Amino acid sequence: MEMEETVSRVVSELEEHRGNPQPPPLSEQILTDLQLLLRHSLSESLYDELSSKNLSPSSLNPPIASAMDSSPPHHSLLASDVFLSLLLSPNAPVFTLFTPISFLSFLRSLRRSCKAHSHSGPAQHAPQPRKRKRAGRPRARNPQNDDDSPDAGPQQHDPGLLLRVLEKLVRVMDLIHLDRFPETLKSLIQTVAEIPVTAQDTCGSAAQYSNLLGLCSRVLNAVLEPEHGEPSDTAAEVLKSLCSLVLMAKSQARTFALGFVTSLGGKRDGVKKALVNFPRYLAVKAPEKAEPRALAVDSIMEVVRVVEDEEQIAFVKYVVQMAQGKSSLRLLAVDLILNLVMSLKNPLGVESLDSESGLSEVWGVWCLEALVKRCSDVSGAIRARALSTLAQLVGFLGRGERTSVVLREFMGFGKGGDGNVEGGMNDMLRKRCMDDKAAVRKAALLLVTNLTSLLGGAIDEVVLKTMGLACSDPLISMRKAAIAALSEAFRTFSSETVITEWLHSVPRLIIDNESSIQEECENMFQELVLDRISIAASATSSYSEFSSNRKMKGKGIDNEMEMLFPNGILYLLREICNGEVSPWVKKICTNLGKKKRMNHKIVSALQNIIGASESIWLRHSMPIEKWTAPPGAWFLLSEVSTFLSKAIDWEFLHHHWQLLDKHEVEGEFKSPFVQKNAFAEEESIECNSVAWASDRVFLLQTISNVSVELPPEPAADLAHNLLKRVEQFNMHSTEVDAHLKALKTLCKRKASNLEQAEALVLKWVQQVLSRASDIIEKFISENSEQNAQGSFFTPPRSGTRKGKKSAAMSKSLSKAVTAIYTVGTLVIVCPSADMSNIVPLLHTIITSGSSGPKLNKLPGPATSLQQEAPSFYIQGWLAMGKLCLADGKLAKNYIPLFVQELEKSESAALRNNIVVMMADFCVRYTALVDCYIAKITRCLLDPCELVRRQTFILLSRLLQRDYVKWRGVLFLRFLLSLVDESEKIRQLADFLFGNILKVKSPLLAYNSFVEAVFVLNNCHVHNGHRESQGSQTERQLFSVRGTDEKSRSKRMHIYISLLKQMAPEHLLATFAKLCAEILAAASDGLLNIEDATGQSVLQDAFQILGCKEIRIPSTRASSDSADVEEEGGENGSAARGKAITQAVKKGLIQNTVPIFIELKRLLETKNSPLIGSLMECLRVILKDYKNEIDDILVADKQLQKELIYDIQKYEAAKAKATVAEAEGTKPKSVGQSKNNNKLPSDSRVASAMADAAAAATARSVLREINKGTGTPTLGSLNVPKVKSCTGTGNSKHVKRVDVIQSVMKRQSFDSDEEN
Repeated sequence: MEMEETVSRVVSELEEHRGNPQPPPLSEQILTDLQLLLRHSLSESLYDELSSKNLSPSSLNPPIASAMDSSPPHHSLLASDVFLSLLLSPNAPVFTLFTPISFLSFLRSLRRSCKAHSHSGPAQHAPQPRKRKRAGRPRARNPQNDDDSPDAGPQQHDPGLLLRVLEKLVRVMDLIHLDRFPETLKSLIQTVAEIPVTAQDTCGSAAQYSNLLGLCSRVLNAVLEPEHGEPSDTAAEVLKSLCSLVLMAKSQARTFALGFVTSLGGKRDGVKKALVNFPRYLAVKAPEKAEPRALAVDSIMEVVRVVEDEEQIAFVKYVVQMAQGKSSLRLLAVDLILNLVMSLKNPLGVESLDSESGLSEVWGVWCLEALVKRCSDVSGAIRARALSTLAQLVGFLGRGERTSVVLREFMGFGKGGDGNVEGGMNDMLRKRCMDDKAAVRKAALLLVTNLTSLLGGAIDEVVLKTMGLACSDPLISMRKAAIAALSEAFRTFSSETVITEWLHSVPRLIIDNESSIQEECENMFQELVLDRISIAASATSSYSEFSSNRKMKGKGIDNEMEMLFPNGILYLLREICNGEVSPWVKKICTNLGKKKRMNHKIVSALQNIIGASESIWLRHSMPIEKWTAPPGAWFLLSEVSTFLSKAIDWEFLHHHWQLLDKHEVEGEFKSPFVQKNAFAEEESIECNSVAWASDRVFLLQTISNVSVELPPEPAADLAHNLLKRVEQFNMHSTEVDAHLKALKTLCKRKASNLEQAEALVLKWVQQVLSRASDIIEKFISENSEQNAQGSFFTPPRSGTRKGKKSAAMSKSLSKAVTAIYTVGTLVIVCPSADMSNIVPLLHTIITSGSSGPKLNKLPGPATSLQQEAPSFYIQGWLAMGKLCLADGKLAKNYIPLFVQELEKSESAALRNNIVVMMADFCVRYTALVDCYIAKITRCLLDPCELVRRQTFILLSRLLQRDYVKWRGVLFLRFLLSLVDESEKIRQLADFLFGNILKVKSPLLAYNSFVEAVFVLNNCHVHNGHRESQGSQTERQLFSVRGTDEKSRSKRMHIYISLLKQMAPEHLLATFAKLCAEILAAASDGLLNIEDATGQSVLQDAFQILGCKEIRIPSTRASSDSADVEEEGGENGSAARGKAITQAVKKGLIQNTVPIFIELKRLLETKNSPLIGSLMECLRVILKDYKNEIDDILVADKQLQKELIYDIQKYEAAKAKATVAEAEGTKPKSVGQSKNNNKLPSDSRVASAMADAAAAATARSVLREINKGTGTPTLGSLNVPKVKSCTGTGNSKHVKRVDVIQSVMKRQSFDSDEEN
């Protein structure tokens, strides 16, 4: 009875709207009634009742469709449920109930219900028919806008209802055939593809969402059946709709889409065909940003893995072709190649490679070839990415034995291969390691690192040197990459070149400002040096026992040592004590010792190396007094002994000290020169006194370091022996410091407290000083007497008697030099010692070269010690310098003498030592030395390269530590180091200006630029030039004046180096200052352009204004820099530079062009040769600032005409001169001499061609300026020789080609091309 009432209500509702073309939506009550009837399978009763009322079953569609289009999501979804239930009811007239219009309404209802909680999903693609509501209805909202209606709240939505609707939709797909309705099928696919994204927030739990995704998958699988259309077309539409999900960020929706797509691999052929093309479609749709692009690559690879092998290779071919497309596709292709090679099987064909198939048939080689080409791409981002990808593939493919062989063959390093050929791998690496993009250089170093492992360390020497230079790169990441690359090369291949480059590049980074680089430097040194030496020397004892039982007469000592310590251990030790490496080794050892990271094994290893060397020497029956330890062994032991004193055996030290001490007592080494060996045929056993002295020095340092652990009696005996050796004054100068420092340390060990130790030290210091002063005084008096006696004999005495005296004097000189050097060392060891007896002697020595009336009255030698004993004279200045460092009053009196000697001395060694002393004085007595800095800077132009380099380094350090300021002429004099004759000094200067000053004093180059132009040309009209600071001679000395090509190129190199340090805003300001202070000054008569220096200044200004370095960095490469996501700072700097320059450039040019015009007229009146330079500069400015000059020329037509005419005139004259010069230098032949009458016609032709070229050049420049403006065409202007060349009609396009070609041929345009 109740069901009958329900049927009656439904039918009555339908009867009420009979004949209405747009019936209102069924109420929720009616929909509930219908749902109840269908749930109880009473659809037959409903149809019977409809038939009795003359209503067709299709009458249910309009009101249900209207309900599905209604605004409340719950109401709409309920209507959708009823609609599907009607189709699923028993014996339902499916073809009558199903219509495309009603199904589209159902799809709109489904989308709206899913979007009730999410408004960020993909846009709706289904068509939405427009329907108007009746005017009398209370609900007047537009269903199209129901997505944002406030009553679509979550409280009205039931996730379970949505799941039921999708379940019924899956069942309905078996009843309906959509092949007749392709648009409906397309809308269904798009709707279902959107549901995983839009319904993510609708589902209340993860389980419900998982069920939802399963239902969507079932629907999409159902539409692929043949009854719904051609499977290949349907599959293509499904994949196209899922593309946005596949390319989205990681989420469940993306996982669902990928899972569904990969499941299509087992479907019928039509579906597989669409799946094969899907990766290519994804590649085209892939985003350009890094993270989304990486996800797209992952998605593409997921799809590629499920297709067959033939299709995978076809996709590889597509990717290789894509690597030659536009920039975004090339970048994506590089990423895809990496994943293809690492994911797919057998990339290099090693599992199926036979003799008939070559490498060209292997798809992995295609990928590698494409990568190598991309390593030289025009885009920096692609170059960097390709290099890093190639590095990863080298590391990946190099793991297999067979793949590594193929890889080496491909790289050109296989059998008979040469990677050094033009265009080869090494050639490419050399270029990329010096690339202007930091990311490219870093990736190149990574590739070198992996290639080193692949090739076993066989690295090109140029690449190796480049890696060493990269250790000084301004970027931290670059320095880290260089350390890793060089260390991998050292770790893999211990050749002498690799060891040398590593030791000269990596250890110096211990003073890097970045702490992480310092730590990496320490780690690498410990692993590659200390641990390597420890491991190599651990097997020494067993090898020695084995070799002692063998006859090794055929083996030399060096060969036996190399066999005993392989892998370059001996060469490594020898290079460690190199003067350029040892300071950094000391610093590293100190840092490792302070961190307690020193291992006692290194001490045992070094003792084993020294002991083994001695044993092998004795085994070959060589005299022990000729033996020296392997170079570097004692040095390294002395450094590590500071922190491992307990690990060193005192008996070992005592034995070798007695050996070396006995060696000297026996008198084998009485001079610091090489002693000839009795066994002349054995070159390997020639003994060098310097090596012997070095061994003694480092042994003494080791003894000094472990003196705390020495027994008291041996320590006292050793101290006594050392003091006796010092008082003999016959040691090499390198030994004196070590002896005195060891004495001081042993005295502290012997004394019971600090005061007693100081008293003991002072006692023996005074004793040694007394002995030294006697020897010095004796030498001075002997020298004076000898000179006095020699002056009475004419001619001079000669013969055996003179030879004996000369030998005695030589011995006395050697002893006096050692004594005076010892005095200087004693001042450092004990500054409190009494030097009252020494100062007069030193004063006598250093003033012996002076010839003043006052100085002649002083007691002393009649002739100059500077001439008779130069070494003694130099040591006197050194000792006086050390005394001045200890005594401020003495320094105040003698510093002027040091400066005077620096200016007049002819000895490069003395000048070098005085520069070092003046640098120390500047630290200790800054105020006293400050007034002499200008005189010290004269040494920057010293004839001796060593003095110049030493001066540059010392002054640079003082400037960095702010002991000296960049004021006065100091900066301007430093500029000449940029063009020094020595390449080392030029490199130091480039580093100082390009790295240190750019950070520490960024405004220095800008503030001093214009003044530098005047100073370098020795021109004195500039307001900022300081006339009082230096004589005319000094001004000429520190200038590069001259109009010759060499002088001009030197000045331009300096200018360009300064311009490279400036920010964009400073470049603009420098441009303005040059125009205001040089060009405007010349046009106003303040700068004399008839004077040679004035002309040189003006010509330099024109060249600077026309060079590319003064231009603002172009934004043409913004697309490339945007791709370089590893270098994120480039985009910000480019945007900042663009914002700065937009308004400033326009105002700058508005003020500049009138100055050029005025100056041009002045130069024309004087018929100056500078008119050519001015026109070249003006042409460059017109081309570079064409957008800003455009507004000026529009406002001033007369100026436009003048510029056109002047440029044309100048270009014509220049072209004629070029032709005339070519004719003049052309060799004359017999035929030419007979046809001299033809030359005038040839000249006329050349002249006509020059006129045409000049006109074309002028038009090309101004045409670029006038592009896009309202300025009249040049043909309408009354300008001679221009109007006739303009042309109209079709000839205009031909002329444009001629113009472009003429511009490209002109030499004057070469400097404008940046790419």
